Amino acid sequence: MSMLSVRGLTKRFGGLTAVDDLSFDVFEGTIHGMIGPNGAGKSTAFNLLTGFEKPDTGAVVFEGQPLTDKRPHEIVRRGMVRSFQNTQLFDDMTVLENVLVGGHVRTSAGFLRSALRLPGVGAEETIAREDAQRLLHIVGLEDVAFSQTGDLPHGRRRLLEIARCLASKPRLILLDEPAAGLNSAETALLADTLRKICGTGITIVVVEHDMGLVMGISDALIVLSEGRKIAEGPPHIVQKDPVVIEAYLGEAGDYA
Repeated sequence: MSMLSVRGLTKRFGGLTAVDDLSFDVFEGTIHGMIGPNGAGKSTAFNLLTGFEKPDTGAVVFEGQPLTDKRPHEIVRRGMVRSFQNTQLFDDMTVLENVLVGGHVRTSAGFLRSALRLPGVGAEETIAREDAQRLLHIVGLEDVAFSQTGDLPHGRRRLLEIARCLASKPRLILLDEPAAGLNSAETALLADTLRKICGTGITIVVVEHDMGLVMGISDALIVLSEGRKIAEGPPHIVQKDPVVIEAYLGEAGDYA
């Protein structure tokens, strides 16, 4: 049984069909890549999966539970969380505090009570801080835990957003172009980090334009073009598919 099951997902904006009858499965413990040219429907698909948009037709089922009618915060509580193309960080907070914000969806105290230091939140806050430190270690940011987030370079901001997603204790994390704007060294670090995260038991779906990255880390790929799925399978098979080559990748073997 798949962890995430998507069936017949369709979304129209006026006369434009952004996602057209999309179906796929994601299995636990894997990294699943979603690729395609600009305007292929990838970000809209992520919005549909995570409740930021409602589909016209189709269904999203996560660990046996339907999500189609759920709001984003309800989906996060069920164990599926996402990042965005543009980092959504609080620059006037420390790196550690940004991770703590992501974890408050899982605390009984809530962010407001913790921020106001109301009675009864101390022990839970201590546990949350320890967990945040652990997550910063996973993404390689423990050395800047108490630095201002606004002072971080772009590559480390990307890693921080991933750590903040992890703070909500997801079973599945969806990453929208995490390598955007990264140099080759930062991209290599990101790849190692994603493999490490998957090794802890968290399943990953990643939308990405960096073909070297997505081909190197993915167990399976979905290829979209004009809102429709045109190919699906292991990277070494997908990159040789003539339909994919024509739509997106260029010469076969470029990303072997």
